[in-house]
Amino acid sequence: MSRIFAVNAIDIRPMTRADLPAVLELERGGFSHPWTEAMFVAELDNPQARVDLLHLDGWLAAYLCSWFLCGELHVLNVATAPAFRRRGLARRLLAEAMDRCRPLGLERVLLEVRVSNAAAIALYESHGFRRDGVRKRYYPDGEDALLMTLIIPEVPPGN
Repeated sequence: MSRIFAVNAIDIRPMTRADLPAVLELERGGFSHPWTEAMFVAELDNPQARVDLLHLDGWLAAYLCSWFLCGELHVLNVATAPAFRRRGLARRLLAEAMDRCRPLGLERVLLEVRVSNAAAIALYESHGFRRDGVRKRYYPDGEDALLMTLIIPEVPPGN
């Protein structure tokens, strides 16, 4: 008897302006204070910025917006569409961004996360991020942000 296994085709690529409507739809469906179209356009125009899109079986499932500057990767925004959560997609995007920057001299990764976002904090801590402080009233609604940092070893683990 043969078994049929589901194949999940994952494609990760940089965002283009043509992707803007789909990204905005995902953003609005995942955040109470979503980024605006102008914010995404500014990221597309910023030479230090990159927005990586993760498509799963042809569907936009997640994205990660980051800056790489002076050996530091600053993660600005990570979103996973509700239908695709808890599948490790944000983890995959974060690992992909770090792998891409490692040959360019990546020394550390920085990010801010809402203090109320326990799932994201757990994800980052599972990657080895440490809590470095709190940015008071960081978000437009007044919520604090937890500052988290990951120091990148010179040689990747296992090598």
